[in-house]
Amino acid sequence: MNDVLFFGRNEKPKLIKNEPHKITKPIQFKFENENENENENENENENENENENENEKQIKQISSGNFSTIFLFENGKAIEYLNENDSKQNPSKIQIEENIQKVIVDADNEAILTKEGNVFAKGYDINPENPKEFINISSLIEDTNDRIIEDVVSGYYSIYLLTSNKNAYGIGYNINGQLGFDSKTLEKTEKPILMMKNVSKIFSGNTSNHVFLLNSNQELFVCGYNQFGQLGLGKSITEIKIDKLTKIQNIPKGKIIDIQSGFFHSIMLIEDENPKRKLYSCGYSHYNGLGKDDEDTDEFTEIKSSLFENDDILEISVGYNHTLILTNNSTLIGFGHNYLSQLGTEDINDQLIPIQIELPKLRFNENISNYHISCGDEKSFLYYSPPSFSNLEEDLIKLFRRKEFCNISFKTENGEIIEAHKLILKYRLKDQNQIEKLQEIISNKSIKESNQIFEMIYSNNSKINPKLYSEIKEIINSNEKIEETIKRIYLNENEKDFTIERKEKQYKFPKLILIMRSELYRGMFLSVTNDTSNKVTDYSELSNKSFQIFEYWIYSNQIKDEIQITQEIINEIEIGIDYFQLNQTNPNLLDLLIKKFNNQN
Repeated sequence: MNDVLFFGRNEKPKLIKNEPHKITKPIQFKFENENENENENENENENENENENENEKQIKQISSGNFSTIFLFENGKAIEYLNENDSKQNPSKIQIEENIQKVIVDADNEAILTKEGNVFAKGYDINPENPKEFINISSLIEDTNDRIIEDVVSGYYSIYLLTSNKNAYGIGYNINGQLGFDSKTLEKTEKPILMMKNVSKIFSGNTSNHVFLLNSNQELFVCGYNQFGQLGLGKSITEIKIDKLTKIQNIPKGKIIDIQSGFFHSIMLIEDENPKRKLYSCGYSHYNGLGKDDEDTDEFTEIKSSLFENDDILEISVGYNHTLILTNNSTLIGFGHNYLSQLGTEDINDQLIPIQIELPKLRFNENISNYHISCGDEKSFLYYSPPSFSNLEEDLIKLFRRKEFCNISFKTENGEIIEAHKLILKYRLKDQNQIEKLQEIISNKSIKESNQIFEMIYSNNSKINPKLYSEIKEIINSNEKIEETIKRIYLNENEKDFTIERKEKQYKFPKLILIMRSELYRGMFLSVTNDTSNKVTDYSELSNKSFQIFEYWIYSNQIKDEIQITQEIINEIEIGIDYFQLNQTNPNLLDLLIKKFNNQN
């Protein structure tokens, strides 16, 4: 059962049957045929059982544009509602064989990012000869070593790609300079073109003709449509179109968490040193409001409201001309244009300053951090989606929940004991002295809160419980990726208590890491008949070079850049994966090797 609330424009496409084109208060969204199989015969065909209703899968993300809406599920499948389907009002499954990680919809195009690092897109701007067919646009990048995509972001008629090498590419329309090139000489491109190198994040919106690029030095660059000052460049730059990436000089102090753009305005979420999250806006106030008095501003200025003055802002979402804010106090806030009730208020009056949106009782109201918001052009969604992790984060969470090899205990407020793995804590906490501080925090928490604290330490995912995360943030390596934590364990020989012998060379691993990544060693170490002595394994089918690839991937989910992949190595690794019963979740080791091999050639 999915938990999705919907309000606003119920057409282009029509999303809910037997409802008017304008839904004026949040109502439960129900997928077509959601309960269709409840009374079916239990002895139905096995193939039909395998094709279980995708709508019963947990929602991961929603993206909605002018003429289509895509729902992505946690199982890596997605369905789309298209305007042309209004007569039937039925969704269609997106036919992509790879697992989908993210979906985006703009005014005319759709794009999906797969866990394998490919981006498939369709639309008249991408594939005019066959606009209904998805094509792999990441494969069109000229540099074959730059075709693994980490993120995809939509503009109004453009798509932006961020590669694993931290390069930003753009494809689609450039008539307003939104690709960062002279709009007179390049109005449109059907192939990705390099916009900027050394990019850490891309920000835009599916109704936006402008884009923000943040580099690794936290410098923010922007280009695109600027008639209303929505680029935040200030009064010194007054051109309607900025078709060259331009640095913003006056950024509010703090860490940029997110920037969301509509057609007329931009909203920035900043975290200062307190830490406290604050909102800033720039652009045109008349239609959509900037969350403050009715006045335009061409540089980012703070939005202040008593509605979120004492709350943490979890996330923001921006449509064509309205904005939604979700806080940790189970509050949904909005402002902007409301003529189709995209703010979920029955009076359909525009709201220039933030207002609270009245919600029905939520099934998971006790943990609002597991809810997310998504604005379409003139529609809005609030949906439940529990935290999703990368593979190493998932594996670390599973490791915490296993009690084998737990060797450090903490006492909760009720005297209950909760156990953890000291090796992981050693590398996730800033120093050994933080163990005592952690015990002090746990001693005032319930067993449920304590479990949440440890899961956040292991996974570095604050959304499990933002309030609790603020208490532990100072004692953990909160800015360090999980991959970096595991690599530090990898580099410390003293932590490796198991030896695998490879012909002339020995490889050492911590048993905990092998338990986390290999079913073979999990069974070996956790067997009741297993003795506690150190074991040595010799597996001759794997060459030392292949074993080095295997070793590094176990710790990082990555392949070293300097490794040259051959077909022989791919064949060996395929055998080794079966032998070690490697946990082959994405990114799949074999897929990474094949992709790297193809890019080399």
